[in-house]
Amino acid sequence: MYQDNKIWIGTSGEEKVYIYPKMANRHGLIAGATGTGKTVTLKVMAESFSDCGVPVFLADVKGDLAAMCKTGVENDNVNKRVEEMKLDEFGYGFKAYPTNYWDVYGEMGMPLRTTISEMGPLLLSQILDLNETQSDILTIIFKIADDEGLLLLDTKDLRSMIQYVSEHSKEYADEYGNMAKQSLAAITRAVVAMEAEGGDYFFGEPALSITDWLCTDCNGKGMIQVLDCQKLINSPTTYSMFMLWLMSELFETLPEAGDREKPKMVFFFDEAHLLFDNASKTLLTKIEQVVKLIRSKGVGIYFITQNPQDIPDGVLGQLGNKVQHALRAYTPKEQKAAKAAAESFRENPDFDTFEVLTALGTGEALISVLDEKGIPTVVKQCTILPPQSMMGPLDDTDRNYQVTNGMLYPKYSQVLDRESAYEMLEKKVAQEELEEQQEAEAAAAAKQQAKEEAAAAKKKAKEEEAARKAEEKAKEKKEKEKKSAMKKVASSATGTIGREVGNTIGNAIGGKFGKKLGGNIGAALGRGILSTLFKN
Repeated sequence: MYQDNKIWIGTSGEEKVYIYPKMANRHGLIAGATGTGKTVTLKVMAESFSDCGVPVFLADVKGDLAAMCKTGVENDNVNKRVEEMKLDEFGYGFKAYPTNYWDVYGEMGMPLRTTISEMGPLLLSQILDLNETQSDILTIIFKIADDEGLLLLDTKDLRSMIQYVSEHSKEYADEYGNMAKQSLAAITRAVVAMEAEGGDYFFGEPALSITDWLCTDCNGKGMIQVLDCQKLINSPTTYSMFMLWLMSELFETLPEAGDREKPKMVFFFDEAHLLFDNASKTLLTKIEQVVKLIRSKGVGIYFITQNPQDIPDGVLGQLGNKVQHALRAYTPKEQKAAKAAAESFRENPDFDTFEVLTALGTGEALISVLDEKGIPTVVKQCTILPPQSMMGPLDDTDRNYQVTNGMLYPKYSQVLDRESAYEMLEKKVAQEELEEQQEAEAAAAAKQQAKEEAAAAKKKAKEEEAARKAEEKAKEKKEKEKKSAMKKVASSATGTIGREVGNTIGNAIGGKFGKKLGGNIGAALGRGILSTLFKN
């Protein structure tokens, strides 16, 4: 309950216990066993910050925080506490709070997303638990994507980029350095494992603009952003990834604020042990670093868990405002944890902290906060105020109405999938395959053409050789025919000549005998002449 510019969360006897708004960014812890009243404490603090004009974020793990948009209703427990604490005298009354609803899976609220590029290689490497070499290679992949104008929006973009770089690693080696395919394969496996836990839902557009959360409603109340984590909590990697991204985004986005009268925003992370149980040493170091530094940006972070030992010491030491509900100490291990929790408080001489801690009832808590000078107060046994909004889950009809009528719904309701690395690389690979196909077809066509030209040349040479032989044969035949004709002519001519000569000789000799002898002589002369002609 917001009163006198302070966050009133409980009473110790007649004394009111407050959290001072200007100390609220020193972070805090709400711890206690199941059923001891942690959720009520969380609601009371969240409502009070909203009344103070401070925007609030709630991780709703069990679904029992969503009804903050509804006005509270009377019940026996609330009425009894209001009467015992005389809250009516201080203006206590039931009311609703301005609330937006989110869900990484887009089922119980507006989709809550960021992009791979906005996450960045360093933070993503820590989430994926990559070694130093793999982290360097992932940074190179981001650099190549940036140089080539390839947007990395979701996990399919990242996987496509890794695959493309792996296939073209030799081409990139000269400019960006060698990238072992084993390391690239290891990064791909880590991304696939993250997708299997629901990480692919977290990346995409529209990406959350954190400034949309830093606002108040028309009455000056801080807007409350409720992230439904009932499904998300089953994927601890995605849950811790979200928390770390959110804190990092705030740290990088917000300017230095110094000491403010009240925080810019307050975050409550329920079931905080799930954020740290499976986190790597590198991731824990990063979370601790962000928790330490984000205070200077005016942001307060409050972890809700069953036992303070669920929180790493480096983070636990940063939590200045502590509300410790009952711890049950039945076993030696539980007793040791309860003693450690009791010893973490500044001792109150009026009671034994350990004994009180193990005997607290529902709705009671040990509280120590930072005073106006930033000094932890002596621990006090307190009764927590009742919430003013409705307790319990929100039915689907009311939730849907609240989601669809929210001011941010038009901006974040529709998931976008614009052209990015995945689509651009698909086109690029298709173009490369087309060019390779065209080159192969051109080479095959050239080879076929060369083959056809060779066959044609061979055929032409064969035809030319056949023509030459036919020509020679025809020439030979012609020569033979010519010689044969000449021989006949010569034979006829020499025969005639021979006969004329023979007749002349025969006449000269006289008589029948002379003619015969002259003919024989003439014929012989003719044959001699013919033989001489064909020899020549």
